[in-house]
Amino acid sequence: MRAVRRTALLYVPALWTLVSCGIPATGVVEAGGPAQGLVPMLRVYLVENGSLVAVPRRPAGVVDAESAVMNLLEGPTDMERVKRMTTLLPPLTAAPTSAPTPLASVSPTAVPPHGSAAEAAASAAVSVNARSNVVSIHLRYVTEELSDLAVAQLICTAAEAQRTADAGTGTEAVTVKVTNARGRSVEGSDERCPED
Repeated sequence: MRAVRRTALLYVPALWTLVSCGIPATGVVEAGGPAQGLVPMLRVYLVENGSLVAVPRRPAGVVDAESAVMNLLEGPTDMERVKRMTTLLPPLTAAPTSAPTPLASVSPTAVPPHGSAAEAAASAAVSVNARSNVVSIHLRYVTEELSDLAVAQLICTAAEAQRTADAGTGTEAVTVKVTNARGRSVEGSDERCPED
């Protein structure tokens, strides 16, 4: 019984030391919002020195073929222009939902305004439909034929986003059909798209 009391007496000073270490008791401390998880990424394909180059961007919303194409049609950011990246696609006459955002300056919680006149005009000028491994892009505002490299920008951007939206399932190539305002179509797949 004495051994038990001695052991208990040894624990009391140790407990007292831990309790009185000088750290004040606090309640719940609010320190920002809840964890957000992974922020989605998309890659748009721009032109640098006559070749396609994949450029990472963080969209304001979900990554799908439509958001990627709209992001591409907004053209290069100021930072991308400084790096001499360009696009061969004609600009939209009405600006899409928001300017493209480079990775370094995006907030994961940024949300573009919905229902704006610019968004409606862009939707009327371009339609993107995606199902499984097939994406159709109708550029109602483009009357001329696009160059092969301009079409490749659209094909690679839409196919990459479709693979991301489908969570990378399947190894089958994604086919993209691009149609202009005159009904002329060009079809291709992502088999020849550069990785980086």
